Amino acid sequence: MRPFAALALLLLLAACAGRERPMVSPAPPSPDGYPPVPQRLGVYKIGDPYVVDGVLYVPRYDPHYDATGLASWYGPEFHGRETANGEIFDARRPSAAHPTLPLPSLVEVTNLENGRRIVVRVNDRGPFRPGRIIDLSDAAARALGFREQGLARVRVRFLRLAEARGTPPVLPAVTAARSWPEPRAAEPGPACTPAALVQVGAFADPARAHHHAERLAALAPVRIEWVETRSGRLGRVQVAASPGRELDLLRRLLDMGYGEAHLVHRPAGCVRAGDVAAAGRTS
Repeated sequence: MRPFAALALLLLLAACAGRERPMVSPAPPSPDGYPPVPQRLGVYKIGDPYVVDGVLYVPRYDPHYDATGLASWYGPEFHGRETANGEIFDARRPSAAHPTLPLPSLVEVTNLENGRRIVVRVNDRGPFRPGRIIDLSDAAARALGFREQGLARVRVRFLRLAEARGTPPVLPAVTAARSWPEPRAAEPGPACTPAALVQVGAFADPARAHHHAERLAALAPVRIEWVETRSGRLGRVQVAASPGRELDLLRRLLDMGYGEAHLVHRPAGCVRAGDVAAAGRTS
């Protein structure tokens, strides 16, 4: 009987060895050992204008936001902390901070150095350093392939508002920092020069154009007029002057360092031509 028992044991072991073991995918390792954090939706938030290091930022809804500049990334020191709209920052998930876009938003970020592209959720404010237009989470920086070098030149394009708690804010249908009615034709009147828009500069880089528009929005209504030129597309940043205050606005802009500020358009009102000439500019 022993030979038969031994044979039966061998057959049983062979059958067990031939069975397929269930495949269990292990949980992906957390980048750099970030601990898990609770997930929760934040609230919709645009926010009031604010100043950081002497720079004015004006949060607003801009459905056509499309800017090029530097991206940085952040993670360890903020992991698990609350974001500007009440979410919990998770460095393991693709998210971002932006100084002015509504929270939360979805934006498309393209690394212009390697062509990689991802969609991230904007749920915090920042960065606040010259030239930087977006701060990305560790996971987003990894996906875009620039975590090791720390910075990358990117294009950021607004897609839409993201899901959040509460009712979405009522959004304007304009893209300028502030807006004003379309100009009407001036009626015949006393000889004078109509009131003006003051152009502070023309910028090929959308990020620079938006930066200056945001900086000036608290001063007066601002618009960016995009035009095609022989050298490429330019954004003309123009500030609207209240009737009778054109000279004051022009002088203030010159004092702020906008040495190229000049009158470019006249939607309404009047100002004496002599006053404009006295400021050293003519239309």
